[in-house]
Amino acid sequence: MAITGNKGEWSEIYTLLKLLGEGKVYAGDQNLNRIQNLFYPIIMILRQEKEGNYNYKILDKDVVIQTPENEELLRIPASVFLDESEKLLSAINSGNGAFPVVETEKFMHRIKCHSLKAKSSDKTDIRIILHDRRTKLNSEMGFSIKSQLGGDSTLINASKATNFTFKIEGSRLTDREIAQINGISTKNKVSDRYNAIKKHGGKLIFDSIDNHTFRNNLIMLDSNLPAVIAYLLTNRLETGETGLKELSITLGKDNPLKFETDNPTVFYEYKIKHLLTSAALGMMPAKVWNGQYDANGGYLVVKKDGEILCYHFYDRNRFEEYLFTNAYLERSSTTRHEYALIVKGNDEALYFKLNFQVRLK
Repeated sequence: MAITGNKGEWSEIYTLLKLLGEGKVYAGDQNLNRIQNLFYPIIMILRQEKEGNYNYKILDKDVVIQTPENEELLRIPASVFLDESEKLLSAINSGNGAFPVVETEKFMHRIKCHSLKAKSSDKTDIRIILHDRRTKLNSEMGFSIKSQLGGDSTLINASKATNFTFKIEGSRLTDREIAQINGISTKNKVSDRYNAIKKHGGKLIFDSIDNHTFRNNLIMLDSNLPAVIAYLLTNRLETGETGLKELSITLGKDNPLKFETDNPTVFYEYKIKHLLTSAALGMMPAKVWNGQYDANGGYLVVKKDGEILCYHFYDRNRFEEYLFTNAYLERSSTTRHEYALIVKGNDEALYFKLNFQVRLK
């Protein structure tokens, strides 16, 4: 049976082939531009398959496929990997939905690669031994792959776990008015329902995060994060702005947490960057998190033109700035996650849920 995958899934194989073909990966800046004088030579890529573990070692102009015990199984010119990556890139760009790539699948089997996604921890898509030219050290790192070849990558997935509940204060809506607001089904229905609540004199006051695990994960990072995210969600509805970098400026101006400083924006930026970095490398909303990073290397970004850029966690400031510059709030499906409806609580008070989902441009 042929292997099929979407653009994002095939991008993981593309990354494997492209990196082995080029033998190095360049660092990127916050705007997804290559930094010409900063690159990391690739020593080896390690991959776990159901059939066993294999090492792809770059030696001179060849790629040597080995067992973990260094037994050589196959040796192929690196140029072949580069050619195969170009063929796959063309197939990805022309593919839709879940699709097979027969030529690539044949080559995959040849190089002991039998699945699109290697066995890994939650956030790690590929493990690489890189050479750091500054420290002269070789280090094994786990990287998460984010591809622009399909839709925008998700940083924090929408689910019931990412619902934030707000209490509606300042308005006594009748059952008829509640039904009318809940019945709004326009293209921008979340914003339109929110505006309808405001027209009736209602105001959203943050009450709780529905999922206790997500709440605890956020509090472990920063006790102020639940309130910061709640503000981001309502401010997005107020302004229409979705970029987290832009929303943090408004946070700094309004300073809802009342930080006593001349530049509160810095405080909010730091908290948001810490959240984005943790979500990128380890933290998942509905899973108890111990504070450790799975993808301890950082991100590999596959650009629309097929170039791959490295955002290495060793360069933490650059990595965080990339996330901060490119992250934005996405409206998730209201039919799947039970939010954007006015509901009555056991206390007869009215509540309204908003969902927290983050994507990368």
